[in-house]
Amino acid sequence: MATQDRLIESTQELLWERGYVGTSPKAIQQRAGVGQGSMYHHFAGKPDLAAAALRRSAEQLRALAEADLTAPGTAYERIAGYLGRERDVLRGCRIGRMAQDPDVVADPQLRAPVEDTFDWLRGRLAEVIAEGQAAGELTPSVDPADTAAAVVAVVQGGYVLARAAGRAEPFDQAVRGALGLLAAYRTD
Repeated sequence: MATQDRLIESTQELLWERGYVGTSPKAIQQRAGVGQGSMYHHFAGKPDLAAAALRRSAEQLRALAEADLTAPGTAYERIAGYLGRERDVLRGCRIGRMAQDPDVVADPQLRAPVEDTFDWLRGRLAEVIAEGQAAGELTPSVDPADTAAAVVAVVQGGYVLARAAGRAEPFDQAVRGALGLLAAYRTD
């Protein structure tokens, strides 16, 4: 793996584990197995490297979600696939955790991948819901944008509840509840 990729991957992991403030350049270098000169050869500093790591995490999250949302099946089945996908629930969401980091939220460069990812995800889920309506699978009374926002909130809130409890069941319960609510809009 190239040095630049090792630095980005190491930063992704450290941001997920420790947050922005808890991720020092020294910790990044140690995790990546590179020296200070290598880090500063590829990146202007910690903010630049963190932004690259956040963009990569956002791309990965989008790819996973897109795979679920373009899978065969009805709109409900695709959303159920997205909600039911295997996750490391107790670690939380790589992107969602950054929305809770005051240093990330305060920096437009760092916040942009977080904000853009959630905007994309809400939009993509709304498209799937609208597709389900157009196919006659979901009733016209469901609002795609509002429902998409609720689905994203269930996932992010489920992570928080699971982490607070120290077990995955609150996340699973939130997913089951969301699917039960969405099922009320099915036409079949």
